[in-house]
Amino acid sequence: MRLCGRAVLSQTCRKRAGLGGQMRAPGAGSASVASLVLLWLLGLPWTWSTAVALGVYVGGGGWRFLRIVCKTARRDLFGLIVLMRVRLELRWHQRARHTIPQIFQEVVRRQPEHLALVDAGSGSCWTFAQLDAYSNAVANLFCQLGYTPGDVVAIFLEGRPEFVGLWLGLAKAGMEAALLNVNLRREPLVFCLGTSGAKALVFGRELAAVVAEVSGQLGKSLVKFCSGDLGPEGVLPDTQLLDPLLKEASTAPLAQPPGKGMDDRLLYIYTSGTTGLPKAAIVVHSRYYRIAAFAHHSYSMQAADVLYDCLPLYHSAGNIIGVGQCLIYGLTVVLRKKFSASRFWDDCIKYNCTVVQYIGEICRYLLKQPVSEAEGRHRVRLAVGNGLRPAIWEEFTERFGVRHVGEFYGATECNCSIANMDGKVGSCGFNSRILPNVYPIRLVKVNEDTMELLRDAQGLCIPCQAGEPGLLVGQINQQDPLRRFDGYISESATSRKIAHSVFRKGDSAYLSGDVLVMDELGYMYFRDRSGDTFRWRGENVSTTEVEGVLSRLLGQTDVAVYGVAVPGTFKIQKTRLQHEGFDPRQTSDRLFFLDLKQGHYLPLDQGVYTRICSGAFSL
Repeated sequence: MRLCGRAVLSQTCRKRAGLGGQMRAPGAGSASVASLVLLWLLGLPWTWSTAVALGVYVGGGGWRFLRIVCKTARRDLFGLIVLMRVRLELRWHQRARHTIPQIFQEVVRRQPEHLALVDAGSGSCWTFAQLDAYSNAVANLFCQLGYTPGDVVAIFLEGRPEFVGLWLGLAKAGMEAALLNVNLRREPLVFCLGTSGAKALVFGRELAAVVAEVSGQLGKSLVKFCSGDLGPEGVLPDTQLLDPLLKEASTAPLAQPPGKGMDDRLLYIYTSGTTGLPKAAIVVHSRYYRIAAFAHHSYSMQAADVLYDCLPLYHSAGNIIGVGQCLIYGLTVVLRKKFSASRFWDDCIKYNCTVVQYIGEICRYLLKQPVSEAEGRHRVRLAVGNGLRPAIWEEFTERFGVRHVGEFYGATECNCSIANMDGKVGSCGFNSRILPNVYPIRLVKVNEDTMELLRDAQGLCIPCQAGEPGLLVGQINQQDPLRRFDGYISESATSRKIAHSVFRKGDSAYLSGDVLVMDELGYMYFRDRSGDTFRWRGENVSTTEVEGVLSRLLGQTDVAVYGVAVPGTFKIQKTRLQHEGFDPRQTSDRLFFLDLKQGHYLPLDQGVYTRICSGAFSL
């Protein structure tokens, strides 16, 4: 009789919680206890059968799971609230057929004279009304020039307010911007332009020489526009100056806006090329909103916050998590096209910043700076980013007085983003151990050398236990904006990121390519990234791309480029050569390193090796 009461109660709780399928959690009957805990969190009354069920569970050794519940219930409840809030906002915008430009228009209506974007480099300030007018001019101009909804225009300029105004204006006209990495040169630049299918290229005056270098390979059909004055060099062949055209264009909203919705394409962001040349990831309006909204609610940002964004705007961290707070929630965002360790805190003080963005290298560079008076006078309460090493996490927060670090894990195209919402040192996020099916992501076992999925006798992927490293995957549901996977322009690249029969027979899941570890409380820790890559000034650089450049310079000679472990770097790769590293005592090969001060390669001997390892010499 007691067991029946327990079973009925469990089923009732599961229905109220909206759960389906079998939950995997430690200990027998943990799903039932999870339901009981949910009743308690929701404030529903306990019955005598509830108490009996709990007693039976604890007596059977379920105290371990109760310990997890007690330690994580508050965190999980907050995460559930964030999840539900983002989901509700997205559903409302989907039903209303809103787009990012339309959401931005509502922000402009509320606060037209509020500061939207500030260029820390030039000091120029743009109100929401000015950003609206500039983007309207872009939309009207490209419509007048004959471009139509669905056309792709590539943007190739450094991070400043015009960058945002350009892609936003194109989106107002239903066109799609391909955001090019400003570090691209020669073949990779031509490749990215070609794969985007762009009909036009807008480049900044600072990149005119780069475009001129490949102009002959771009084809005559590609129309080129230069943003800004070209200077004494004059206009490049077949290039139009954009600024005079925009001055003549109307700043009024389009008379007939395109009929777009949240599931339509907004722009393309190129991946870092960890497994080859960069791939153009598709960002639909709902994905842009989802990424920005998760960051906003996970870290309790407010409209009065001022966010400092010194990350590249051609990546999702800078352009969605950062600029998205401006376009969707009305925050002022301060842009700096390039991170400067010496100016970082001065900028934060000058512009009254309360939130900063980081990647791990930024924190490390800031800690290497001499102690200054400015680092103690700022108002920054929150740092949001990824790659902050556990070894320097607490040193960073204590020295600079930043109360909250919002470390997260995610990729432009992924459907399994996670966030560290409660400041757990070293963690990049969590997944609930109480109700794991609410957000269907998992760590599954793989062969770490080949990254091949390991499967059980039924052909399903094998979930990892606490402490076991595994590949992060997310179940795909194209009808759910939180779980959809839009992939890349390349269909073959898209198919390689999807596996089937992962959670259950016949399902589909996104393969992140990243190995993480989860502890018993559900906190996750980044371990490794598949693919041959190394980290350079905040970019994941593909060794395949470097091999192609070196091979060309060496007369098409076969070349192998590989990453090695250097004290204080982020990536540790695996192969015989990598184990040898760059220690001259471990190899008979001649070793060289790039001396940035002298501008060329020098022999790497034992003395230089020792200085690098001790930190006396910086690569």
